[in-house]
Amino acid sequence: MQRFVRSAALAAAGVLVAGLAAGCSSSDDGDGGDGKNPSATGPEPKPKPDPSSTLPAALTSQKLDWNGCKAPEGGSAPGSEWQCSTLKVPLDYGKPDGETIGIALIRAKSTGKGDRIGSLLFNFGGPGGSGVSGLPSFADSYDSLRERYDLVSFDPRGVAGSEGVRCRDDSATQAAEKKIDLTPDTAAEEKAYFKDAADFGAGCAQHAKKLIGHISTADAARDMDVLRQVLGDDKLHYFGVSYGTELGGTYAHLFPRRVGRLVFDAVVDPSADSIGHAENQARGFQRALDNYFKSNGQEPEAGAARIEKLFKRLDAEPMRTNSDRKLTESLAHTGILVTLYSKQTWPALTRGLEDAEKGDGSALLQLADAYNERDASGRYSTQSHSQRAISCLDAKARTTPAQAKQRLDRFRGISPVFGEFLGWDTAGWCHQWPVAGLHESPEVSADGAAPILVVGNTGDPATPYEGARKMADELGKGVGVHLTWKGEGHGAYGNGSDCVDGAVDTYLLDGTPPKNNKTCES
Repeated sequence: MQRFVRSAALAAAGVLVAGLAAGCSSSDDGDGGDGKNPSATGPEPKPKPDPSSTLPAALTSQKLDWNGCKAPEGGSAPGSEWQCSTLKVPLDYGKPDGETIGIALIRAKSTGKGDRIGSLLFNFGGPGGSGVSGLPSFADSYDSLRERYDLVSFDPRGVAGSEGVRCRDDSATQAAEKKIDLTPDTAAEEKAYFKDAADFGAGCAQHAKKLIGHISTADAARDMDVLRQVLGDDKLHYFGVSYGTELGGTYAHLFPRRVGRLVFDAVVDPSADSIGHAENQARGFQRALDNYFKSNGQEPEAGAARIEKLFKRLDAEPMRTNSDRKLTESLAHTGILVTLYSKQTWPALTRGLEDAEKGDGSALLQLADAYNERDASGRYSTQSHSQRAISCLDAKARTTPAQAKQRLDRFRGISPVFGEFLGWDTAGWCHQWPVAGLHESPEVSADGAAPILVVGNTGDPATPYEGARKMADELGKGVGVHLTWKGEGHGAYGNGSDCVDGAVDTYLLDGTPPKNNKTCES
């Protein structure tokens, strides 16, 4: 089972996709400091106790030991310009003097071509994305920012090098891919679907133990503030992508007076609960698929019917590939979907569909494997494990199987291609999860914070454009600054718009945000 909200894993997937295309991814306030937003109106909110003030000095003043980076699991070591270290933070912020865990860090120091501003912290999405492996992959896009910032990222708690959660082994993952129908059609398939979901959660609890209740987005935001202090920055400067925008919004809510220059790109809708989020994604991916078909001169309705026909064929009998594995309906969902994250990968979808209609599922299987981070030896990354464990701790809602079935028609109406999968997922994702969720939707209000730049892409499939407007509104008047790009793909910065890149760079380097509601044409 795999939820389709993330950005970090697409670095690896993008390499394969490009190759296939060529052949044809508690509410505390601030610290009472002087970070008042000059553009805000009304009285300054009375500060509440700063959560960091209760932390022992041994944590907030710890010295980081930066050394050369080792190769992350399943990857290669970055170049010599990269340094890695480990930050110690409380396992439980309710017991700040208690047990600690390690947060894996990576940085590239400023090139020194301009006056250094400080550190710029990145989160590229997920939840569950590794910043330690992701930042070197994306770093070329941030060369201009490195002139005045140290580029820094981290593995959030429960992810990869930061006590990464693993819920089942690779053989069990592959067996589930083969046997579990993510859009069950019979009582037997439905029973197997929900048993597998429950088994996954039980595996998380067994292996993660007490960590399973301390890997929330709010926990990660508090870790970010410890890191800010340890790095010696008075304010946090931050670039969040996809889920990273939810993490950034949570930080701004908890520490509004510590907000420096924050950019949110590919923005998660903070007003949506788990059902609303699934509906948003169904709408976003269907919109991107419709745009793909239109670009090829096809009617979207006919294109959707074409894919539905393929799904029915695969549901009846998985398709042969050039390996000993077969393409299932569920894997085809993933293989199609991964190509919608970027307009540049649409040709890979054309090839994948054409090959599958001829009886060869190899291309779509390769695409699905890239998204799922499965290598040639059959090893899977643990991103999907961390993603599920974090999001199920965050989200309070627990949709029952009966409730999900009642909503299937609505989901199919939103997206004939992806709606059924996402409808079932609302119940399967956190089915019988071993710990209770924390909230219906994340709190991101940040009265008194400095301006935060929120960038929305009208063609974004995974985090639809409407979420950016909601985020800007919920951050608060004078805080959220909304920038629109009329483009395609997941995210806007670095995707070919000089207008977007210039606005973001000017804000991060000079501190001047664009005019609110500015629009950049494609």
